[in-house]
Amino acid sequence: MSGGRWENIYNLTNEQITLLDDAETKMEMHDLTGAEKILLAMLDDDGGCIPVLSNLGNLYGKYFSEFEKAIEYYSKVLEIEPDNAWARDERRRYQRYASYD
Repeated sequence: MSGGRWENIYNLTNEQITLLDDAETKMEMHDLTGAEKILLAMLDDDGGCIPVLSNLGNLYGKYFSEFEKAIEYYSKVLEIEPDNAWARDERRRYQRYASYD
């Protein structure tokens, strides 16, 4: 099958895919605490899961306006995958808003 199908380049399990979908749905419905709980639990299970780190960056940057935390998560993505242009662009965007002491 081709078309709208995406490639599972991170070798996510079916459970991880379902949990990510649930977290993203919760973000869209503004159940931010629910999304955060799912993503942080997933991060505990696999601290190097790029989709989880990216979603946490999005959650903290876009929804919570915790720019420093968003930058931390995007930086972790870039440590694992230095060529991740999306994470680099998002990190750069939030660096403009971050207030460092």
